[in-house]
Amino acid sequence: MSLAIEAHELSKRYRIGQMQAAYGTLRDSLSRIAARRAGREEKHARQEIWALRDVSFSVPEGEVLGVIGRNGAGKSTLLKILTRITTPTSGCAVIRGRVGSLLEVGTGFNPELTGRENVFLNGSILGMKRREIQRKLGDIVEFSGIDKFIDTPVKRYSSGMHVRLAFSVAAHLEPEILLVDEVLAVGDAEFQQRCLGRMEDFSGTGRTVLFVSHNMQTINQLCNRVIWLDEGAIAEDGEPSKVVTHYLHSTSYASGAHISWPDDETAPGDDLVRLLGVRAIDEGGNTTDAVDARDPTGIEIRYRVLRPGPGVFTKIRVRDRRSDIAFNAMDVASHPEDSSEPGLYTATAWISGNLLNEGTTTVDVAVCTLRSPKLHQRAARYEAVLFTVFDPGDGDSARGRFTGQISGVVRPRLEWSVERVG
Repeated sequence: MSLAIEAHELSKRYRIGQMQAAYGTLRDSLSRIAARRAGREEKHARQEIWALRDVSFSVPEGEVLGVIGRNGAGKSTLLKILTRITTPTSGCAVIRGRVGSLLEVGTGFNPELTGRENVFLNGSILGMKRREIQRKLGDIVEFSGIDKFIDTPVKRYSSGMHVRLAFSVAAHLEPEILLVDEVLAVGDAEFQQRCLGRMEDFSGTGRTVLFVSHNMQTINQLCNRVIWLDEGAIAEDGEPSKVVTHYLHSTSYASGAHISWPDDETAPGDDLVRLLGVRAIDEGGNTTDAVDARDPTGIEIRYRVLRPGPGVFTKIRVRDRRSDIAFNAMDVASHPEDSSEPGLYTATAWISGNLLNEGTTTVDVAVCTLRSPKLHQRAARYEAVLFTVFDPGDGDSARGRFTGQISGVVRPRLEWSVERVG
């Protein structure tokens, strides 16, 4: 299979502070010149960063390649090099085919021209004849949904209208290679879904797509392969679900998946029970701060009963990223009406897979006794542990192939039955 894109050891270096004083005074300029001649150039003017460092990959014709990574990882720099907006410091890239790109809102549009005129301008840049552009104009306008404003100067468009027209132009003027940066986030949910459908159709025709996004569900839905960029270098290149899962684990912003107290004296509690430790665990019993939404998660609570007394049992309260309560749960099998024997205990509450919504989850824990009809908290800790819930977007979770935001504190995967009637 022939290659559409080849990148060989691409590197891009920027010098920090080099242009910061471009609008300073004449005295500042003379001082910098004198310092340079004396070999005493300011330290900040010599600082350098590498936006990309020795990035090499190839993309066969017809492949949909996703590029993921944190902000500042080099994703947009890579696309700008591939579209010849900027040149690499070293290395080279070979592009075989007509390229359409959608990098930033309004890129490639002349603000003084109307939407219609910009469609013809973009088509001409791609090497299309006027007759070809005219034949596709109706589809472009219909898809963009801005037919009322197609003869309005683009400078009067909102950012959403810019994106609608820009994507419609890029998708309908039949480039052989389509480069798309994270611009679809500007559009509304309905238009995003239409864009994703169009990109699926586009890739189905054997054309090549390079897609940069922070939406992992979209990456999994569209891409055959994913490259993870980290600090300007390729951290991983491979199958989407695997790469996305590793990336989400690495970017987990939750911390505090484990908390413990070194001795009974400092541990929270009273003369009956002391809370010694809490942690979030996976099915293998390992402490985890990043949880696949499809997998069960355990909340392990370790406590010590100090003396014979009323029956002791554990309780958890789970909150979402907004601190809204998802649910409360208690260990009703421990028979709180019975008496407890002194000793060290470990209780684990398992939260089912496909229940928690994505984002940061915090868990309050308590060790209680029952004073009918009320609970008496003997030892408790607010926000004892927290962890990040993520969905790799393989399609077998509660979200299926839907890539938008699901609201609510939980998002269970329910059993459904569908029957055709009549």
